[in-house]
Parts: sequence; structure tokens; C-alpha cells
Amino acid sequence: MTETNFDVPVLIAGGGPVGMVLALELARHEIHSILLERNDTTTSHPKMDLTNGRSMELFRRLGIIDEVRAVGVPEDQTMDIIYATSATGYCLHTFDYGTPEEHKQRSRETNDGTMTLEPYMRVSQVVLEPVLKQAIDDSPFVDVRFGNKFEDFSQDADGVTSTVSTKSGSYTVRSQYLAGCDGGGSRVRDIAGIELEGDFGIVPIYMVHLRSSDKDVLAKFGAAYHLQTGFGTLIAQNGKDIWTLHVVLSPDTDLDSIDPADLVKQFAGTDFDYEILVANHWTPHLVVAETCRNGRVLLAGDAAHQFIPTGGYGMNTGVWDAADLGWKLAAVLNGWGGEALLDSVEERRKIALQNRAAAISNMTDRFAIEGFIQEQRAQTDIESADAEMIRSQISTEIERIGNAENESWGIEHGYRYIDSNVIAYPQDSSEAPEFDHLRAQPSAWPGSRLPHFYLGDGQPIYDKLGNEFTIICLDSADTAPLEEAASELGVPMITLSISNDENLSSMGKSLILVRPDQHIAWSGNSMPSDCSSLLKKVVGQV
Repeated sequence: MTETNFDVPVLIAGGGPVGMVLALELARHEIHSILLERNDTTTSHPKMDLTNGRSMELFRRLGIIDEVRAVGVPEDQTMDIIYATSATGYCLHTFDYGTPEEHKQRSRETNDGTMTLEPYMRVSQVVLEPVLKQAIDDSPFVDVRFGNKFEDFSQDADGVTSTVSTKSGSYTVRSQYLAGCDGGGSRVRDIAGIELEGDFGIVPIYMVHLRSSDKDVLAKFGAAYHLQTGFGTLIAQNGKDIWTLHVVLSPDTDLDSIDPADLVKQFAGTDFDYEILVANHWTPHLVVAETCRNGRVLLAGDAAHQFIPTGGYGMNTGVWDAADLGWKLAAVLNGWGGEALLDSVEERRKIALQNRAAAISNMTDRFAIEGFIQEQRAQTDIESADAEMIRSQISTEIERIGNAENESWGIEHGYRYIDSNVIAYPQDSSEAPEFDHLRAQPSAWPGSRLPHFYLGDGQPIYDKLGNEFTIICLDSADTAPLEEAASELGVPMITLSISNDENLSSMGKSLILVRPDQHIAWSGNSMPSDCSSLLKKVVGQV
């Protein structure tokens, strides 16, 4: 006899940012979930330090943007990247990126579709996670179970049975789907038999997380997001007194013999007062799961991909995963999404591969700059007052190599889904925009993120989209056939009519069908001959 009684539609293994965002996305579509996290509290270990503009757009969509901004570094603090001989030496080069406040103003003034609605934000995962935790605690759709460890699962044609352990014993959960958001060492992934492909143990890195108010040493060159010296990278975590130093080490380094205080002094170039909060070595990987799905088990976040943090694509890519997986699971569970919609989570794998390549390229550039600084240091005393010419040559080389790590807007919000089974592409692909990892090219091409524009009334187009599908109708285009087909198929869709908008019109399409994740499912200048077939495709009923 087939078991049909479920404890919950979706069981989420892992209560980090990706698991919590997935729970919030499901809740947005009124789908209940149980979220398991083996730890009793949110993380106290320093991890991610930047939430990019695309992730912030998704936080806005979830209704938590103000709460997130309240705990981050103030928006009037700079995002500059500074290279120096040492923290107390000489400035070599500055990449000036301004502040999030200035980004927000430029976005409104240029309004050309190349920027994000929400600017990026410097925010440590240590303070971000409690905001997400409060949001899931407040949601009537999420059963939050911290201190509960996912152990095992078995699946059948109808659902998944999982074993969970606590300090006092164990229990089982029967769910229709299981989402593995349980990190790089994912137990869900291992039990599902999904392999990782790529390179492991790229290079050893030592991290020193410290507290100090000595800005004469740690911010001699003014406020900055990163201070890089060729020896290490110092991250200003909260804009006040919390800092994280990362030092890349030689592969043959005896990691257990390292004194973190020695690393801090070598980076700073002097002694100063500070308190070490956390210190440890770690090794990044460059791997992507061979698939994101095994039956009723799906992966997101570090369980599906792991990158070296050059570019900050780790957690941010995971947030995008959660937004994608959440609406698709919800559509299936709410009865209007088809099985092919779950297969389409492979869209995310292609983005993970793209982001991994970008992280590798950024790492290569970073190592090239650091290597050049070290090379010059070995030949002369670049800290001396009379080495100005050498420092100028170093600056020229840094500028030549560039800093795509902090300028890859194509990677961060100009990405699009290619060869997806649930996106309706034109038969003629000759007009498809060429991907540029440095620029977000505004486009109505299917698979693209709908560009952010402020409309004539001053409101952003994102704030006018529906909770599910939206058909954007420019001027007098007729949407009735699509509306009728949506009604017949039970696909929730609103119509957004916009007149005389030059920005949207410049993309060359008068009809744009937008998915719940703000990506374009289809576009055209007239309705297709079979609107029912179009909708069946984009919601996975084919």
C-alpha cells in the first residue's frame, strides 16, 4: 500500500543562509517546510563578508531587505580595494568603488538596466544568519528545528523518509521532497550518490579573525573593504573593530606550526593591540556536483558547488539556488508545475560552472598581482622612502591586471539560463546576446534576468511583478490569449500593462513573460499561435 501521509511537503537539511532562504521562498508560496540544523545556534565562525546586488534584490523580494541592511556595514562606507606594501607602509594602488549609497543613486540616475535595484552590502554571515533565523522563526510556514541533525534518508516513488537525531534520541520525517542545503560535506549529497567534479584542496589558507580599534594600523589609507599587500588580505568586517586576515600559504607549509600572531605582525608591519577571536587554516575547493537532483532529493548551496572566495560567489550563488529551487518546488506542490520543472534545476548547475570559472580567473589575477609584489619585494626594499619609482611600477602592473573580482557584473547579475528545458527560446538564436562577465547587458532574451528599471512613476519594475508569473505588456499588445490559457491550466499569472516606457521598449519586445524568480521565460512582439503549449513548457507540464 502506498503511503500518502506526509509530515511536511519539504524537509530542508541545513540551516545556513541557503537553507533559510529556501524556507522563506517556499513560505512566500505558502508551502510548509521543516528546517533541520545540527547546531544549536546560528554560526559564530567568520565566513562570507559580502552580499552582492543580485542577492540583495532577492532579499527585497522576500520582504527582509530592511532587516538585512540594519545589521550590515553602513551604506555610506566605501567598497574600495586597496593594495599596499604593508598595512603601515605605502599605498600601491586603489580601486575606487564608492559606497552602496552612491550605487543606489547611480542606479536611479542612469536607469539603463545594467545595475541592480539593490546595491551590494558588506555584511558578515555571523550577523546575517540571525536575521534570516528570525524571519523563519516568525513564519507560520516553517517548522524550525535547530539542534536536530539530519542522518539518513530513503526515497520511494511517493516521498522521502529521513532519520533525524537529537541529543535525546532520534525520529523520522516523511516528506514529499528533501532539499540538501547541508554544506560542503553534505550528507544528503553523499547518500544520494551524487559526485563532485573539479579540483580539491586548491591551496592552504590561514585565517585570523581579530578585534582591534587601532585604525592607524589597520586603516592607515582610509576606509576600505579589502586591504591587500601581496602577503595577505585584510577584510574590514563591520567597518569598526572586527577584521579578518587571510594569508595564502605554500602547499608544503607545516600548518600546525603557524603562530597567527606572527602572520598579523608580518601583515601589519608593526606591533599593535588586538584580540584574536578565531584562528585556523582551511583549504578551498573548486568543485561542482555532477547533478543537482536524484529523484525527490535536490541540492543547493555548498552541497552543490564550492569555490575559492575570489569574487564572493559562494553564498551568493547559493542564495540564487534557493530562489530557483523554492519557486519550482512550490509550483509542483501547488499543482500547476510539472515534473520537468524539477529537472530544470540543472539550470543552476550551468551557472555554478560559470561562476567557478570566474572564481578561477579572479584567483589567477589575484595571485599574479601578489606574485609581482613579492617579486619586487625580493629585489628591493619597497618599504623605503626612495623606492617611489618601484612602487609606481607596481601600481601600473596592478592596474593592467585589473580587479575583475569586484567588477564582474555579468557574473553577478547579468547571467542567463541557456538550454533550459522550461524556457521558450526563439527558433532563431542569432540575436542572443553575447555573455560578458564584466557587464550586465539589459536584454529581453529568454533566460535573462529581467533588467532593473525605474518606471515613469518612479517605482522599480520589480516591485510591480506578481508573486508567480507576470506577463509584461507594453503599449497596446494583446495578452488575452495568454491570460485565457493560464486560467485554463491553473497557472497563476498577472498582467502588468506599461505604456510609453522607453527603457523597456528599447529591448525590442512588447511582451515579456517573467517567472517568479525574475527571469524571463518567453518574450515576443505578438502572441504565439498556441499559448497553452507555451505555458505548459515554461511550467514544466511538457
